[in-house]
Amino acid sequence: MDAMMMNAMSEDMMSMEGMPAMDMAIMQACMDACAACEQACTVCSAQMMDCAPACMNCADMCNTMMRSMMRMQGMTPASMMAMLDACIAMCQTCMDMCMMHADDSVVCKMCADSCQACMDACMAMKDAMSMA
Repeated sequence: MDAMMMNAMSEDMMSMEGMPAMDMAIMQACMDACAACEQACTVCSAQMMDCAPACMNCADMCNTMMRSMMRMQGMTPASMMAMLDACIAMCQTCMDMCMMHADDSVVCKMCADSCQACMDACMAMKDAMSMA
């Protein structure tokens, strides 16, 4: 997302209680991590290993999380925190499943790493929100 769009989102957030101090760079990093994780999980799910259902669910969750951050109006801090928790939980599940194949599959290793990066970015977003 470009700087103009992030600035516009930042202005929209000013009207949301508990959100005006949100660091837009942290939000952008979280959106980027969600997008990367969605892509990695989609590729991994195509291998049709037993991690595929978790990968498909994680891809959907990451996409939903990313889209929710892009559509901030109507989002409350409590609902955003719940979405972040759900994304973290789904990434953890997917990562755990893919780690069972990580030694045999570079794709599963990539997916697990992407899930970890997404969880880290979601946690940073939660930390930033709790400081706001």
